Amino acid sequence: MRPTEINPADYDKQLAQKVDSVEQSFAAFSMPNVEVFTSAALNYRMRAEFRMWHDGDNLDHVMFDQATKQKYSVNQFPPASVVINKVMAKLVPLLKDNEVLRRKLFQIDYLSTLTDEVLVTLVYHKPLEEEWLIEATALRTVLREEFKIDLIGRAKKQKVLLDKDYVLEALPVNERIYTFKQIENSFTQPNAGVNSKMLEWALDVTQDCEGDLLELYCGAGNFSLPLAQNFKQVLATEISKSSVAAAQHNIRLNNIDNVTILRMSSEEFVQALNNERSFRRLEGVNLQKYNCQTVLVDPPRSGLDDETLAMVQGYANIVYISCNPETLKDNLAVLSETHDVVRFALFDQFPFTHHVETGVFLQKR
Repeated sequence: MRPTEINPADYDKQLAQKVDSVEQSFAAFSMPNVEVFTSAALNYRMRAEFRMWHDGDNLDHVMFDQATKQKYSVNQFPPASVVINKVMAKLVPLLKDNEVLRRKLFQIDYLSTLTDEVLVTLVYHKPLEEEWLIEATALRTVLREEFKIDLIGRAKKQKVLLDKDYVLEALPVNERIYTFKQIENSFTQPNAGVNSKMLEWALDVTQDCEGDLLELYCGAGNFSLPLAQNFKQVLATEISKSSVAAAQHNIRLNNIDNVTILRMSSEEFVQALNNERSFRRLEGVNLQKYNCQTVLVDPPRSGLDDETLAMVQGYANIVYISCNPETLKDNLAVLSETHDVVRFALFDQFPFTHHVETGVFLQKR
């Protein structure tokens, strides 16, 4: 189904099919009943990106059909936030009539927030010179009559800022609002509504955990900051320099004083923990002062590597958030040797697609 053809009336049916698929997929494991967390059927995506198609004087957002590979115009994108759709409709006619801004425009990326802040990145196949900056600044002035918006220009080895390269998300988690600096071109959870539910689930499953929390792949602190209330200390790792900087900023924004972020990959952290390597990035950090009995992992689609998998088996509690059921199953085959799955969740991050986000909470036998 093309995203432009979504029928909200079909939401419950598509969700039931996902639940059935997940239950069958994990039937070989001893799993508790799956907890299902729904999404809004429309306008749930806080980010979107589109190729731009030039045809004479016309300029369109386009997508490509996965089955036929044929392109089709996208004037409105129902999965995207309301504000992204409004900006799309306003922006294209303004770009279309501006030769400097439209020439060799290849792609447009949108990043929005629950408070309707929008960051738009224009990606080009040409160098961006002073003339582009002048025209982009004038365009932003027009757009700011209606939107809380900023623009970025990108080209090969170029990133041109008019002002800032981030938005500030205000995310409700239970009865508290968390503020997150979300940087352009960095990973963020795309479905803010489901992200809130996912964080509330993680808080619930860890509410009685003792000791400290270790989080791998922490990004900008999406899990680390809300979960800090359940633990004495949180030690989190992330390899992306920009995400680490954002996480540090978010710690200050939310007045949280028990979270420490390390710029390390999960593999490097295992090496440091096992005293296999020393790292200058760990100067001033005493890993021995942490009593981490719980570990949270939200790995890439490839899942946990063998060394990290072996390391997390040493923890009493494991919170595993997965964007790929196949690699989660592979990892569970190992983790089930030492742990039991006591909670199991499906988060419908991407309605009307085959993608499924799942969460498991495991406790050591």
